[in-house]
Amino acid sequence: MSALAADIPALGGGRLALLGTGTVGTAFVQRYQALHARGLELPSVQWLANSRTALAIDRDLALPLELARRAPRDGQNSPPWASTEGLERGDVVVDATASEDVAARHVHWLARGVHVVTANKLGRGAQLARAQAIAERCADTGARYGDSATVGAGLPLLSSLRALVAGGDHIHAIEGVLSGSLAWLFHRYDGQSPFSAAVRDALAAGYTEPDPRVDLSGEDVRRKLLILARSSGLALDAAHVQVEPLVPAALADVPLAEALAGLEQLDAPLQARWQQAHAQGRVLRFVGRVDAGGAQVGLRELPADHPLAQGAGTDNRVAIHSDRYRQQPLLIQGPGAGAEVTAAALLDDVLRIAG
Repeated sequence: MSALAADIPALGGGRLALLGTGTVGTAFVQRYQALHARGLELPSVQWLANSRTALAIDRDLALPLELARRAPRDGQNSPPWASTEGLERGDVVVDATASEDVAARHVHWLARGVHVVTANKLGRGAQLARAQAIAERCADTGARYGDSATVGAGLPLLSSLRALVAGGDHIHAIEGVLSGSLAWLFHRYDGQSPFSAAVRDALAAGYTEPDPRVDLSGEDVRRKLLILARSSGLALDAAHVQVEPLVPAALADVPLAEALAGLEQLDAPLQARWQQAHAQGRVLRFVGRVDAGGAQVGLRELPADHPLAQGAGTDNRVAIHSDRYRQQPLLIQGPGAGAEVTAAALLDDVLRIAG
């Protein structure tokens, strides 16, 4: 399956192709420019692309970024980045999108010896076959896959898991508050004001996706849990994760405007859950967990002193139970959402590869 390390040609420090000009892509450009201004040696950005246009970069990044963000949609079938020519062995693709089309090409780039750095969870957090193919292509070609930004916005979650496994530790369970937006919502919700009002506040503050059902469905947490499980050596299939969505079935498939207008359908069920938890001195948290018994994503009632009940704001909080951490889990906590911390994680992976 894989070549011996001695047979793999060296991958030199290459050029960058940035895919995605949304909030994360924009934050990546801003951080790149700030680090460059401080004199840090960085690979040069040669291409900048989104689903509407692909631009070659000379020196300045600000103008191409603005042009790409303003580019009109032309209805073409194949996005421009798919036909961008010139990527060579040792170059780095930075995927700052949430696109299935882009994630589907990760394996193709790795097979050519092109490194991939990504915040896109659909690479290793979707089909098991794709996650396995990514690992195989990295082993075959020596290309590297930087995915620190996919879970916890760059918190040392994946690196810690992989280090434990590499050191011979056995992971028994991983559980955590893995969504910054849902963490914020359940830290804020007090059972008195409507939950729908908190969702609208989170949407206005930019904590949720433009369609908050992406967060409320639990799908984002499922993808992160899959990445964590697979990083611990567990070949978990997406279909084996049981998800309890917060979105009522009546709102799941309607147009966004209709869903936003109907958010009050969340209020009564969640108030009942909050009152039940509160009467027992417990709190509500949206948790993903994987262990030998299976994998679940959903709302849990936790004791107030539970490791996952702490934190504030958009904090992610993850507990790792293993042979080494049998009596007390390893806890990792920190900001789990935000374009700036996600962009920083992307650049950290770029620098590790370039170095």
